[in-house]
Amino acid sequence: MFKKNTGLKDTPLLISAQGIHWSQQRLLAVASQLSMLVITVILITNVLITLGERRLQEEWAVQRYSELQTVGALLADKISFQQFRTQMFAKSEYLRQYLDNPGHKEYQRLLTSWDSLKRSTPELLDLALFDADGKFRIATSNTFGSMSMPPALLGNKHNLGSQDIYTSALEFAPIGGRLEPYIYQVARLETQDQTVRGYLVTYNSMLQMLQAIKPAFSSNASPLLLFDNQGLLYAGASDLEPLARLPETMGSSIRQSYPALWSKMAASNFGQFHGEDATFVYLKLQLASPNDAKREYLLLSYIRNHDIASRFFQWRNMLLACAAILTILATAVILLTHMFRLEQRARQNSIELARGLFRSNLGCVLVNPSGRIVSANATAARILQLEQDELPDRSLQRILQLEDELYSSMKQQLADIGEWRGEVQLESLDNAQLRLHIRRYYASRQTYLLITLEDIGELKQAQQEAFLSKLLTGSNVATALTTPSGQLLKVNGAFDKLMQLNGDISHNLAALLENDLGNQWQRISQLVSMQGQWQGQILCTQRHGSCLQATLKGYLDQDGEIEYLVCTLEQATPRSKVEASGDLVPHRSTILVNLRDLDRYFKSMSEEEKLQASLLLMDISPEGMLSHMSDIGQLENRQHEVEMQLLMDLPNSYQMSHWQLGKLIIILPETDANQAHHYAVKALASLSENGLAEGISIGIAAYLPGQSLEQFLGNAEVALKRAKQTGEQNICQAYTRQL
Repeated sequence: MFKKNTGLKDTPLLISAQGIHWSQQRLLAVASQLSMLVITVILITNVLITLGERRLQEEWAVQRYSELQTVGALLADKISFQQFRTQMFAKSEYLRQYLDNPGHKEYQRLLTSWDSLKRSTPELLDLALFDADGKFRIATSNTFGSMSMPPALLGNKHNLGSQDIYTSALEFAPIGGRLEPYIYQVARLETQDQTVRGYLVTYNSMLQMLQAIKPAFSSNASPLLLFDNQGLLYAGASDLEPLARLPETMGSSIRQSYPALWSKMAASNFGQFHGEDATFVYLKLQLASPNDAKREYLLLSYIRNHDIASRFFQWRNMLLACAAILTILATAVILLTHMFRLEQRARQNSIELARGLFRSNLGCVLVNPSGRIVSANATAARILQLEQDELPDRSLQRILQLEDELYSSMKQQLADIGEWRGEVQLESLDNAQLRLHIRRYYASRQTYLLITLEDIGELKQAQQEAFLSKLLTGSNVATALTTPSGQLLKVNGAFDKLMQLNGDISHNLAALLENDLGNQWQRISQLVSMQGQWQGQILCTQRHGSCLQATLKGYLDQDGEIEYLVCTLEQATPRSKVEASGDLVPHRSTILVNLRDLDRYFKSMSEEEKLQASLLLMDISPEGMLSHMSDIGQLENRQHEVEMQLLMDLPNSYQMSHWQLGKLIIILPETDANQAHHYAVKALASLSENGLAEGISIGIAAYLPGQSLEQFLGNAEVALKRAKQTGEQNICQAYTRQL
């Protein structure tokens, strides 16, 4: 049927761009994902290593704290045992014999006994005997011979009994060329009549006591330091290298060398402290007899951070190895995923290139060389108003209702240039308008036609309506299309000329019409939404000096909200004609829209003006007016009429304001109670003459010194409630000042 055009080459369905291509965007995505993977693995690995080391620190701290408790308990038991031992020394037979008969033989016997006790007890440094006045008498060595008794223990000033042992605080003594921390215990020697015969003092080494307790630890290399409640170092049972910032010599203060650690130790009885170099565990204990003052000491142990790290070294290597393996596997997964997506996209593109034509929103029809339809998609069947299964093997000319002349011309053009574009009208389908695009291509040594159908009936109708709208907008009535907020979208020539826009529509309708319309725009929009349109009062614009009447008509969307507003402006009756007819329409904007404006006006008045002012509150809603939401528009129209009537007779000094729907406020400066009542009667009579006085009640209040607008208005509201109850003149005054 169609002649083959040898000069027209076939266009391949697949192009080179449909293969796998690593685009720059794809490479950046891979690089960013790999970077995020590496950063995430590093962060997670560091967190796991830190948590593992901290876990080891906590386990060590718990174990170490238990050991410190054991040390504290054993140390307290040793001191208690030493107190018992000192009491036994004080009751020994050799000492009693020496005190009864202080001869040379008894003296030698006593010293021999004490030397034997010192050799058998490593922590016992010395024993000494003092008389009742506290003077030294006997000692096994000269180390403590020069020391004197504490004055507080002499005589009967101290409550030390014959069965009590006094335990001193830790002190230092030079022994063997080094300072030795020791404590001494005092036993009081009495006769049968409880007179003091002397004092026995035993000196015990704290280092020897700690060395005796040291085997209770799980590790002999564990450091152990003993401090008093002032932070002075008294013992350090550790042969390890000293830790930085910890005191190294006896009597040095940890308070000065490590203030942060000391503040933590001094604030609690036990706990942990994680420093920069080590983790510390401390325990506060008390060493004293029941009759002595409580003396607090602190046991401190620590472990270096690098020791924890060395213990966690194997686990750390395992975590790093696992992290490296996971990183490699995740990298492979990312690359394989991208390659799979590229392969899948290339294959999908190839399939969609061949089949997507029949899945598009356009109607597609494939026609064989004899002019019969081979296949058609669902869109084409819907456009042609036939079932999809009924289209194959139908004649293209008959389906499209083409005349012989047009069909021959189409075939000739397809033979010449390979495509044809045009529009057809199907009378059998209610004059449906279709746009056709026919292309020719070759497959299996045969020529096929690929036809795309597009229903342009709605487009034609829209073009016709746009043409008619253009004719309508060319009228002499000023018309504008706006958004719900009043922003101009489109205006006709009359509106542009009236408002002198000169083609600039970047204005707001409320600003163009002036007269405080912007403050009332929300109320007007609500009215348009309920009633469909709003016809405003006559407006006098300062720009033109002419009176206009605006009509707003709303077009709602499916949700019932205003989508567009159409505003028409018409010339109103000139002011001079209205004045001549006696129906004066006020042209001054004296009505304040909200209470905030009225409050600013009230505050601007001086105190003298307020003292001579009154306030009138008027309720203009008849009973039953607001029984239904549809009555809101009726009430607004009534309120508008009342406002217009009041404005015609409103004195220049008076100020009117809206308060609520159906209620008006009028402030009356330089008006006393009688004048205010007279004005209310006159206003009510004027409204009655125009048939607007039904259901109107008025409350009047006079200003009292120091009142705010809310209090002023509250007094008037009380008067209004009373006015509604009278049922006669419907005017009532409240809080009226005396003349």
